[in-house]
Amino acid sequence: MQKSKFNTTHFNTSIDYTSGNKVVLIPSGKTYFDLLLQIINNAKSELYLQFYIFLNDKTGSLVIEALKAAASRNVLVYLHIDSYACKDLPMVCIKEMREARIHVKLFEPLLQSKHFYFGRRLHHKVVVADGYYSMTGGINVCDRYNDMPEEPAWLDMALYCEGDASYTLQNICKQMWHRKNYFRELKNEAIQKSNNEIVEPVLVKVSRNDWVKRKIEIWNNYLNMFSKAEKSITIMCSYFLPGNLFRNKIKAAVNRGVKVKIILAGTSDVMLAKHAERYLYDWLLRNKVIIYEYQETVLHAKVATYDGYWSTIGSYNVNGLSAHASLEINMDVKNEPFASLVENKLADIITQHCKQITKENYAFSTNIFKQFWQWLCYNIINKMLFIVTFYFKQEK
Repeated sequence: MQKSKFNTTHFNTSIDYTSGNKVVLIPSGKTYFDLLLQIINNAKSELYLQFYIFLNDKTGSLVIEALKAAASRNVLVYLHIDSYACKDLPMVCIKEMREARIHVKLFEPLLQSKHFYFGRRLHHKVVVADGYYSMTGGINVCDRYNDMPEEPAWLDMALYCEGDASYTLQNICKQMWHRKNYFRELKNEAIQKSNNEIVEPVLVKVSRNDWVKRKIEIWNNYLNMFSKAEKSITIMCSYFLPGNLFRNKIKAAVNRGVKVKIILAGTSDVMLAKHAERYLYDWLLRNKVIIYEYQETVLHAKVATYDGYWSTIGSYNVNGLSAHASLEINMDVKNEPFASLVENKLADIITQHCKQITKENYAFSTNIFKQFWQWLCYNIINKMLFIVTFYFKQEK
């Protein structure tokens, strides 16, 4: 069961695009974690990190040691992590980080939260250094997102940004940490630096979703994409369960000639969600949506682009949990060269690592029992979403 349609007139408006930015598309694995460590190691004054999953395995231990080293050179380090998703992070590890002068905060600790919104989780994956260098995406801090011996990373992506949008992102992190509004502060030296050093500025905007706080910026971005696209839409999503409104918008886009491609997981870490997702395949195929399943590893990326013009990368999945429960954050880019780069990257993934799902092979691989199981999983997912969100109240 889904909540009623959003009344967007009562929600906060999105932050404007900023122009003084340099951006790079970063894949999961060694490339991402090498850059993450570089950002931490080069930080001069402040580091803000927000992660859904943050573990002390081999990858996490490397990040923790880098954070400790940053704190030892008097960098202010703020690590904000989700209490539920990080339940396997030992308290002794958190204690050691705090003793090393790393500020650690757990988001919505169970049985300690003011509202006990169990389904409202901090799903961000963000790092910002000195209000100038940042990365935002779907990549958590643990081994399965890194390239380990004989085990490649899950497929995911992040956006690396230098410039104005990083300052906006840092202010969001500061606001969440200190519960104070920082958006009226004067721009710091990092912004002056970006104005002087960015040779080819790129328009970037930070967008958020938090139903309780009346923020539906990412949700609106997807609606705008479905409505405005004229040629093509490509979405890569790990848990794709669009509601009726999104499905109607997708259908309308296809009917006006837009080529809609969806890249989904072949193997998922949440098989209940995967079976529920496959329940929608029949509808998608009947409405001429092109479906691909990624075959190499688990797909965890959350990326969308349209018309070689606009792209979004972040933590937001196209489903009810991201729309109504979790705190999500994306970076939106209006830039044709970057959008073309994203489209080409997704096209390469499709060509080299995906299997297309057609009416023929879908019908061959399913039967009445599988269809019933997929229908059941779909309804279980919707019931679970209702159970964990029906008591949520929106703040004024």
